[in-house]
Amino acid sequence: MLTPQAAQERAAALVDRARKAGADAADVVYLANSSESIQVRLGLLEDVERSENEHIGLRVFVGQASASIGSSDLGDAALEEMSVRAVAMARAAPEDQYAGLAPEDLLARELPQGLDMVDAAEPGPAQLREMALAAEDAARAVAGVTNSEGAGASSGRGVFALVTSHGFAGSYETTSHGLSASVIAGEGSGMQRDYAWRSARHMADLLAPAEIGAMAGERAVARLDPGRVTSGAMPVVFDPRVGGSLIGHLLGAISGSAIARRSSFLLDKAEAQLFDSAITVLDDPHRPRGPASRPFDGEGLATAPRALVEGGRLTGWLMESASARQLGQQPTGHASRGASGAPGVSASNVHLAAGALTPAQLMADIKDGIYVTELIGQGVNAVTGDYSRGASGFRIVNGEIAGPVAEFTIAGNLVDMFAALTPANDLEWYRALNVPTLRVDGMMIAGD
Repeated sequence: MLTPQAAQERAAALVDRARKAGADAADVVYLANSSESIQVRLGLLEDVERSENEHIGLRVFVGQASASIGSSDLGDAALEEMSVRAVAMARAAPEDQYAGLAPEDLLARELPQGLDMVDAAEPGPAQLREMALAAEDAARAVAGVTNSEGAGASSGRGVFALVTSHGFAGSYETTSHGLSASVIAGEGSGMQRDYAWRSARHMADLLAPAEIGAMAGERAVARLDPGRVTSGAMPVVFDPRVGGSLIGHLLGAISGSAIARRSSFLLDKAEAQLFDSAITVLDDPHRPRGPASRPFDGEGLATAPRALVEGGRLTGWLMESASARQLGQQPTGHASRGASGAPGVSASNVHLAAGALTPAQLMADIKDGIYVTELIGQGVNAVTGDYSRGASGFRIVNGEIAGPVAEFTIAGNLVDMFAALTPANDLEWYRALNVPTLRVDGMMIAGD
């Protein structure tokens, strides 16, 4: 795996080759990752994995036609062949009036500092194994846990570089650490499983292995002997580990490509009042140690913190250059890149701001409701916003969490759900998309 500077230089050399081969414009992305992971089960080492990969992707433009090609071979001969083949492919491709590099005047000229995305700690296999064993031991020590699906610890490093033919060159490095445990409680047909995990740029930001394990074990035991729920309309409270999916649907719906294709349930709501006026959703690509922080986007544009929802009102779309041209607007610095192909769109570190009430206060007036801890299936229509998913969790009775329940469906429409959403004050920061406990009134429950 190349260093960030060497990766940037290699990408620049490929851009030069493409221009010499006849491309009017070009950009190159370099992506590399190395990782090491340890998996244990029932106190024994089950799997050790070490992986390394690197890929370079070239996109060329000949007029308004474009083509992309990628390779894991970074040798001079391979890069020369890539350049010639990519230009030949572009000459045979249809024109796209919206294709092209990002506007030159919007390219990032000064990159933000202090993102702190690289950890000097490099745990070896022995340390990772100790962490995984400690997490599993703590989970298995919880009364009621009867078996284990295992625990794992991992550590990795990545490099990203982007160079364009119209003046951008940048690269950065990241590290990642992860820890997880998954266990089973109960016996026979009454068995239940659950898990806990954390990931972080810096190992010091992970929860202790014993805390991860205890959380997994307690969650599994709490799910034993689930009851059933009766059908009807009632308040639904989403645990933070599943509530983020609601904001994930929002992010997909405000993608410029979805708007340009007219395939979003928010198509005509560019600045609509979607939420209560107290709701704010923020995107911060410059958050120190953030899991999705980045100094520039996938087209070389500057990134900046932005309110996606402010005062409950949507502030607009997330756009890369192609969809921005199609919509007659400017790109927003949210382009994302894979190993090859045209840029997509993604947000960075997103959170829904915490409310004023504790989770207990949020539920205090609920006489009969549901607390959801797991969602099943993908029953969400991105075009209409219709929402229907299998779920499990707990009853809420007279404002208190009661026994576990399973095998029911929650349904509604995302526009109505956004309007009825109330956040608690228990926001935690460890995912790329973080939300507190969320309450949505008036959802339909399909049970017995």
